[in-house]
Amino acid sequence: MRIAVVAPASAMSPAVPERIRAVAASVFGGDAPEIAVHPQCFLRHGHFAGDDAVRAAAVIAVANDPAVDAVWFGRGGYGSCRIAETVLAGLEPAARGKPFLGYSDCGTLLAGLYGAGCAHAAHGPVAQDVMRDGGERAAARALRWLVRRDAGALEPSLGPGVKAAAFNLTILSQLLGTALQPDLDGHVLMLEEVSEHMYRIDRAFCHVTGNPGIRRVAGIRLGRCSAIPPNDPEFGLDEEAVARFWCARSGIPWLGRADIGHDVDNRVVPFG
Repeated sequence: MRIAVVAPASAMSPAVPERIRAVAASVFGGDAPEIAVHPQCFLRHGHFAGDDAVRAAAVIAVANDPAVDAVWFGRGGYGSCRIAETVLAGLEPAARGKPFLGYSDCGTLLAGLYGAGCAHAAHGPVAQDVMRDGGERAAARALRWLVRRDAGALEPSLGPGVKAAAFNLTILSQLLGTALQPDLDGHVLMLEEVSEHMYRIDRAFCHVTGNPGIRRVAGIRLGRCSAIPPNDPEFGLDEEAVARFWCARSGIPWLGRADIGHDVDNRVVPFG
């Protein structure tokens, strides 16, 4: 099996390839997949891993390559929205049968891919997560899903007949009303956040739950909201209270918590 790593947003650390290949060897032994890291992952163009044209071309190339069995996004950050529509326009039919795995800013591409008929888009660890403390666990979980569709890598609430999708809250909020907004009717929607003030989390929930399409989801689960900066004055509600408030206000069922987040314990959530 050949897994391609590509960076649609920010550049990846040069130390990542060696570490993820070591994880693959420890998990699969002699049956480890080939991990082909696109050189674009290490380019620098201001904030981005290469300019928009370079990043879009790299994603299109690995997605359409018949020798590539799966696409693993290298890192989030910011930049996927600048190339998403170009990427979608360049996809060939074979790309729609491949798994694409990532989260955070990559949720923009996952939404577009899912809307374009890609059957195996999934929210889960990016390759760069191997650089976190304990990041080998995240990389191993991602690889087990990419290679074996290992059920042990999945968010625990998923089961037969459950349609789901997962996003960073801010990313989904920014997608709503654009051509990239996916049809999530009847899906369990899982949301997580990082490094946002509580008032911004509250505002994003207002926008997300006020969208007519989102009001047709089967319910909302809240993942971890980490590194929340102090609010001045104190906001008075935590993230679960905020999520419950907007679910009640919008009529969307509150389904509890989800085991996803910007951390090494982030579980895989396949779309659909």
